[in-house]
Amino acid sequence: MVRPLALVLVLVAAAAVSAEAGHEIPYYPSFYPQEIAFGVADPTAAPRLLAKGSIHANNGPLTAPKGAADLAWVESLRAFVVLTFNPASRTFADAREHCATAAQLTPTIVATKSELVVSPYPVTPWHDDYAYHADLVETAKARPATAGAALRLRALRGFSGLAPGPTWRSADREWDATLEEVPLAELLRDEMTRLNGWMGPPWLKEGWFHAYLLYARTVADAAARSVIGEMLLRRTQGGYASPAERVNLERRLVSALTRDCERVPIGYSLRREAVNDSYSEGVENVGYDAQAGLGSGVFFRTVKLKDFPWNGWLRVATAARPGAAWNPIAGFTDEAGALVWSVLGDAALLPEPYGVGWLPNRVRAVEVAGSVEVPRDALAPEPSTGALRAAAPGAVAQQRVTYRVALSKFHDETKMSVADLVYPYVFAERWGGKGQPVSRASAFLREWLAAVRVVKTDTEVRDFGDLQVLLETPVVEVYLRHAAEPAEAPAIAPPWSPVPWQLVVLMEEAVTRGLAAFSEDEARRRGVPWLDLARARKLVEALGSIAESFERRAYVPEALKGMVTVEQARQRWAALRRFHRKHGHWLVTSGPYRLQKWSADGATLAVFRDLSYPNVVGSFDRWALPRRAWIAGIDRRGDRLELQVDAQTLTKFERSYKIVREPMRLAPTGEKAHDTVVARWTAVGAGDEVVATGRAQEVEAGRLIVDLKGKLPPGAYRILIGPELNGNSTNAEVKVISYRVAE
Repeated sequence: MVRPLALVLVLVAAAAVSAEAGHEIPYYPSFYPQEIAFGVADPTAAPRLLAKGSIHANNGPLTAPKGAADLAWVESLRAFVVLTFNPASRTFADAREHCATAAQLTPTIVATKSELVVSPYPVTPWHDDYAYHADLVETAKARPATAGAALRLRALRGFSGLAPGPTWRSADREWDATLEEVPLAELLRDEMTRLNGWMGPPWLKEGWFHAYLLYARTVADAAARSVIGEMLLRRTQGGYASPAERVNLERRLVSALTRDCERVPIGYSLRREAVNDSYSEGVENVGYDAQAGLGSGVFFRTVKLKDFPWNGWLRVATAARPGAAWNPIAGFTDEAGALVWSVLGDAALLPEPYGVGWLPNRVRAVEVAGSVEVPRDALAPEPSTGALRAAAPGAVAQQRVTYRVALSKFHDETKMSVADLVYPYVFAERWGGKGQPVSRASAFLREWLAAVRVVKTDTEVRDFGDLQVLLETPVVEVYLRHAAEPAEAPAIAPPWSPVPWQLVVLMEEAVTRGLAAFSEDEARRRGVPWLDLARARKLVEALGSIAESFERRAYVPEALKGMVTVEQARQRWAALRRFHRKHGHWLVTSGPYRLQKWSADGATLAVFRDLSYPNVVGSFDRWALPRRAWIAGIDRRGDRLELQVDAQTLTKFERSYKIVREPMRLAPTGEKAHDTVVARWTAVGAGDEVVATGRAQEVEAGRLIVDLKGKLPPGAYRILIGPELNGNSTNAEVKVISYRVAE
């Protein structure tokens, strides 16, 4: 049975008309113009809808055969499979038996589930940090299986209805262990931060972090829990002196989490999603995320239609109708809503799709500095009120991140300003205290943020031939109480908001008056509607009278006085009200598309033609069609390892392409190369201690060189080597070799 498409997101693009220049000029949005249909379709029917061109992509796993005509497939990490032992079991009371029992059970479990990949270690090849754990993975795979009493197995999510096997029997009331599949999205649900353009935590995609979330709650010993908590704090707050010490900390954390085998990793399962790849009516230039798949911002910023790429319509099917409220503070929380918001509202940064870094979207970190004194003209939001105060004399921050922020117009035609960048910090403190509605979502930012300082605003010129557009780019310093990895620090508290300050104030007033609540939990607790800026008609109408009052008063919140004049405030409120009268909703953002139409089952987003929008077509193309690399051979020459590299090469012909694996032609160091390949190496010595780790990119005679001279003391080592091609470390094949340094 095929259910009707539930959510249709339409993105329409055309040429922009310049009244000043008196002629048409090209419009350059952040990604290719398209219609995106997120709909409800039975997984067995989705391939047929794809083949007919009714949808172009299916956001969610499909079971269709790999050879289905005109379909291309992407894979991403979907879930973990774990075996959790019952502390009350008498048969398996000894924790030492747990791992051996799980090893015996695994082969027969795998036989019942074809998409399950065996992995007796929490960090998988779909994690970027797998390259630091590959030797421990091999050790876990070599763990001996021990035959014993038949396990009374309780099969839950993903395994319900599992028939008894040779080493287990089904159980319900009295059980020895539970077998279940834990979806990654569910694991991250209470840990992921999504708050008005902020996304985190910075280690959102790391394997060690996923292991902590999956296993920490099952550790029974209080002393072990204390040690685990201490290691987590050290890892997340920079409590290490070198990269090698950081990797050791992560390895020890994972080992401590799984040491007693109270919960045992069995493997993981993948999500296979399909796109229409037909020659004419299909799509191309597809990017996706190694863990979120097609449900990621990078997909919508790369994919384009083969026919009519500039003015066409793209339709994407999803598994469920939109149910969550549409507000940028604590809404858009379901699958359909998250996809709408990923197009409608810009995030400050986006997760790197095939690694663990962060991609600049609307803010770019230009410097990450160590411990520094906080300048007196920096502003620190006051706890509970959010009032901006001068930083305390002599205050020291453990880290300073300097950003350049790409401003543009909002959908109500007002220009973004520094006030829009600063007000989210005020909001987080005002509404994030204990018992407040966004306490959990803002906790991380409030813990880390020390102060923020607007240094200056630069003016840049974008040249369109006979038309020049002036772009304002503020330079903002953010001071942090703790130190993070340089690749992680930019995502902690970037100066950004995808919506104007006056819309945030309007939402605050609605919540203050008891008309709505920001979050679903708060709405349920208070017995009021969940704040929705478009689909809740009574609330939308009520907001109109509040906005009218604020316009008459030229209202400026106390925290922004001195940054916003009375006239600027009046103009902002008037523009917001005009937008509402014209479009019937309040969802004003600075994204390249705006909400135009909606219903219970769908929504239409139309392009917002604004030449100040910073991300032109092609900005994210390097993340389309990810390719892999392999270490085909390793030769030792003295203190150096010389690596032969194979890689996937892409050959395009008109609207078709072919990817094949072949020996990679590496350009000599210093010459410009079309592709970038890096070898991450880690040296593990006695006691499984990491002695050194690094990244090698030097090329000689067509080989990648890992130079270990002077980096290791005498002794025996295991060297872990994993390749990255153009930043893609997904599903990497990591080599583990023996290496000795003589006395």
